[in-house]
Amino acid sequence: MPTDETARLEITTDLRRIDLDVVHRWLSTDAYWALGRTRAVMQSAADGSLNFGALDAEGHLLGYARVITDSTTFAWVCDVYVDPDARGRGVGVQLMEGITAHLEPLALKRTVLTTLDAHGLYERFGFTPLPQPERWMVALGDHPGHFTS
Repeated sequence: MPTDETARLEITTDLRRIDLDVVHRWLSTDAYWALGRTRAVMQSAADGSLNFGALDAEGHLLGYARVITDSTTFAWVCDVYVDPDARGRGVGVQLMEGITAHLEPLALKRTVLTTLDAHGLYERFGFTPLPQPERWMVALGDHPGHFTS
């Protein structure tokens, strides 16, 4: 249940309203999956993705996520991050509600994500462990600023 403060959050997909300098600082210094990610890589990733920003009543960014999708069959939810000062106040829930509401009309066959934490949050939105992990493979890039884990 959102608090009075988070009840007023706006979820936007307008990249012009999402402060990517803040997102870059968050991800490159505090997100285990993106430590050391360069600002240029962050910009390129955002430009090629559907972006979601959680904004408070004053327009300050409290959370961010992006979705890589073809808008027809597949989506990958990634870079979900909530400002440490805003955690525990429903920001992540509202981000996921915004993502779900945006993707639902597309009737995608599959939406995936990876996480080491927050499983309970994602389960609330229908995510489960891979039903057939033996079918999935991954090729991890070895490019500075792209992948660190």
